[in-house]
Amino acid sequence: MNKVLVLALIFVFSLLGFDHSTIAASRQLIIIKKANNQLAYYENDKLVKVFPVATGKEASYTPEGKFKVVTKIMNRPYYKGNIKGGDPKNPLGKRWLGINARNTPGNTYAIHGNNDSNSIGKYISAGCIRMYNNDIQWLYEKVRMNTVVLFASSNKPFASIAAQNGYKVSGPESVPVQATLSTLKKGSSGPQVVELQKRLTKLGFNTKGIDGEFGKNTEVAVKTFQKTKKLTADGVVGPKTKKALGIK
Repeated sequence: MNKVLVLALIFVFSLLGFDHSTIAASRQLIIIKKANNQLAYYENDKLVKVFPVATGKEASYTPEGKFKVVTKIMNRPYYKGNIKGGDPKNPLGKRWLGINARNTPGNTYAIHGNNDSNSIGKYISAGCIRMYNNDIQWLYEKVRMNTVVLFASSNKPFASIAAQNGYKVSGPESVPVQATLSTLKKGSSGPQVVELQKRLTKLGFNTKGIDGEFGKNTEVAVKTFQKTKKLTADGVVGPKTKKALGIK
């Protein structure tokens, strides 16, 4: 009887234009605390991850309130600087989750990547939320259109901010921001890459910059280091290369 009812509901929803897959879709919520530049991601009212972010240079630059994700764009061009999408110099990074803040259609305010990982955690943007490129790619794959995003300047716990907006959530206030990656390779980004670049540079292997982005120059430096240590020169920083470098 229950199966018949479910099938009947799916049939009715399909006639009305609903995708039956959304019936079982998980509830999603994003909370951004400007007070300490952190972003919390929830599924089914439970905290999944907390990420470090960068927000507006001035308090008024990054809006506050309740908004929704209304656009999702991969490798969005930086039109102001005439920089193509996917270009390492693009300050928007690799993913764009546009938000309808201040009556905009998702083309002005967003949660996006970056071209300077050292900016994460700072008050530095023109109003958008910057994340490490690895983090925004992870979030981009999870988040659906119309996911609610709460912006707050309060330093209260995430659960309190959620409750003030009518959401009841659970889970610890902090979940490890980034699990330690077992390997680092071209395309990786974040604080672990910064540590790698600093270590290589200190040892005399020039990465031509410490920006937290594992690009061609870092790969060349890794391969050169691996050759001197008689390791497989594949440019991938796995357990053996990490041990030789003296990093975790």
